Amino acid sequence: MSISHLSQSVFLQFQRLRPAMPARCRGLGDNAGAALVELALMLSLLGVPLLLGTTYFAVLLLDNVEVSNAAHAGAMYGMTSSTFAEDSAGIIAAARAETSRFGSNLSVTPSVYYACSNALGGTQYTTQAAANAACTGGSSYALQFVQVLVSASVTPPGKFPGFPKTFILKSVSIMQVEE
Repeated sequence: MSISHLSQSVFLQFQRLRPAMPARCRGLGDNAGAALVELALMLSLLGVPLLLGTTYFAVLLLDNVEVSNAAHAGAMYGMTSSTFAEDSAGIIAAARAETSRFGSNLSVTPSVYYACSNALGGTQYTTQAAANAACTGGSSYALQFVQVLVSASVTPPGKFPGFPKTFILKSVSIMQVEE
């Protein structure tokens, strides 16, 4: 069978089916709005819960950033000098001034500790005298650190099954005190 004979055969088949095509296409006109209805149903079943879930977790993320910033601000205040590191009221005020979203739900706990310069992740000492006694050797000396722990009780908007009504967000910031 040659190509011209094949194309002629296809053309004849098309000519024979052509009168029935408009009748078949007329039936499609009744389903024109079905896609729009399906889209509306899918958006209401999937889109709205997805949007609400995204908003829920975005609020939690924003609150977590606020708690972290408050801990950092308190540590920044305390790290400026040994005097400020011992000023718990000043550290708490600096942390609370960083965020006003939580009010009395914001808990700030500052503390000071000492560590040897050659073992920063090692033993933590509560007094400088204890650290000086433990940090022996030519290159080892006592360093002072301020640690600020901030926590807040957060109630996000809405309620989702399986999730608690309130979350406790915590952040810790540790900085070396400048001498």
